Amino acid sequence: MVWYGMVYLQRIIYFSNLNFYTKSMEASTTIKKIFTGNKITVPKYQRAYSWDKGHTTTFLKDLEDHMNSTSESPYYFGHFLFEEMPKDKDGFDKYGVIDGQQRLTTIVIFLSALFQKLKSIRSLEEKEQQAFEDIIKRDSDYRFETVGYDDQFFKDYVINQIKKDKEKRDTTSAKRIENAFVSFNEKLAGKDEAYLKQMLDTVQNASCTTHQISDTLEAVQMFLFQNNRGKDPTALEVIKAQFMFHVHLYGASERVSLIEELIRRFAKIYQHTESLRGSVTEGTVLTYTLKVYFNRLGATYSLDKVEKELSSKGKDSISFIKDFTQALETTFEHLVKFYSDGEDYKNHHAVHSLISLGGIGIALPFILKAYKFGLEKDQLSKLCRSLESLLIRNELTPSQAKLIHRIQEFYKNFTQEKPDIKPIIDRIDYIKKGEGHSDYYSVRVWRQNHFEDNLRGEVDHTIARFLLWKYENHLISQGKNGYVPRGFDSIIKPQLEHISPQTPNNGDQVASGYDEYDEVFLEQGLLHCFGNYLLISQSHNCSIGNKPFAEKRASYKKLAQHREVREMTDGENPFWGKEQIEKRQEKIVAFLLENF
Repeated sequence: MVWYGMVYLQRIIYFSNLNFYTKSMEASTTIKKIFTGNKITVPKYQRAYSWDKGHTTTFLKDLEDHMNSTSESPYYFGHFLFEEMPKDKDGFDKYGVIDGQQRLTTIVIFLSALFQKLKSIRSLEEKEQQAFEDIIKRDSDYRFETVGYDDQFFKDYVINQIKKDKEKRDTTSAKRIENAFVSFNEKLAGKDEAYLKQMLDTVQNASCTTHQISDTLEAVQMFLFQNNRGKDPTALEVIKAQFMFHVHLYGASERVSLIEELIRRFAKIYQHTESLRGSVTEGTVLTYTLKVYFNRLGATYSLDKVEKELSSKGKDSISFIKDFTQALETTFEHLVKFYSDGEDYKNHHAVHSLISLGGIGIALPFILKAYKFGLEKDQLSKLCRSLESLLIRNELTPSQAKLIHRIQEFYKNFTQEKPDIKPIIDRIDYIKKGEGHSDYYSVRVWRQNHFEDNLRGEVDHTIARFLLWKYENHLISQGKNGYVPRGFDSIIKPQLEHISPQTPNNGDQVASGYDEYDEVFLEQGLLHCFGNYLLISQSHNCSIGNKPFAEKRASYKKLAQHREVREMTDGENPFWGKEQIEKRQEKIVAFLLENF
């Protein structure tokens, strides 16, 4: 209640400072009247549904608090701003919601869950059926439509409730819609008929205020001034606002067409954002766009850079806005392609491998250029493998040298006119060798012997899991023609198993079948090394703990490296000690040195 009141006060202040011509709707109305006889849609320049569990929980709690209070006033849902749109084919008045779409979407989701629960108890009464038809759906006429790429799912899952599967959703916003509907269903599950009737009455008769405008350009400008969703705007939203504002100031005769172009591009950008399903943040994508657009690997501070470009160009900013918005859309498009290729580990294994490594920020600008230049699959794979090797060495080898400075020149020369990856790969090979230590761009610690020393020591578990997955695919490929590589995500919650177990926290002795943990064993680091590490699923790891080696060995069945350990310890009394660990350590380190 307080939150909506504060938002409304803010918007009263906004409107008092705007000189837009507005066509009044009913200034004070109810939720039911907003929907009755109308169709409401989310314009394509709007973001998708973004409320999470915290928002929907607060939404329901506020309603329940009002129901349980002694107040005789209706619940207040805040202010809604609409753009008048052409009537639909059936003659319904149609409105685009500029401000308040998150609340309206949540209202429709909640009431759909409420009507479903009420129908499970008894048939709807005449007034309830009328409310359903006025707010949710009458025959094939839907009263509310969300953004285009989520709308069919919204109708199938929330309104018609014909989609019941638990498959991965195409967008994060679709997943949020699903989560909200499931959450409301769960919270309404134990409610009785009296509660449901009172809640329906509270929502449909809740008061609100509305404002309507009739011009798309004015609608967009009005949208720029809204504190949408009660959240701080993202960097992407700020840039969109800046761009549209500059077009409004300097667009001249092109203003309307330029606004429409920006609307189309940002609609695609938001669609790509949802398709990425959280793989990268909007702010990160902005930074990548700057790195590619300005051809500078070290480009950062996206908002500052864009603001400087706009302010320095003034009336000439329109060309920059058009070019950068196109570049931004292209970056999102290529990232979607990159992560989509990464899911196809059989045909794009090098891409899948690079993504699985994680922490690949410095590599992505190279990859985005590769997609932009249309590199063939084999060239893309070579580039991914080389960058992956560089990143692994950078993680394992301590160095004060800034990696960006060491490859900036080769990034800059990787252009549409010269899309040759050989200079990049040659440079990475040079860095890996650590030759010519007097060279500013090369240091001794990158030499092969230092890399080998680090592989023989204790390795960060995240990197160790990744490298053992690479070793797993190496073992699978031995002696087989046309083998299919294993995807990193095929191992459920991968963990590192210490074959010779770590000393139990409860003070128990290490189980039988292992070497004594003497000074030599510990000083040589045999407990924490690749030779004693085994890739294993979390559930498997939890089930074996500090068991005797014979029992552990019997459970090693899933992976090629499990079979490797079994073959190394075949015999009547299986034993795992210094000799076995060192032998396996040599095999793994040799593989890693050859391939990275």
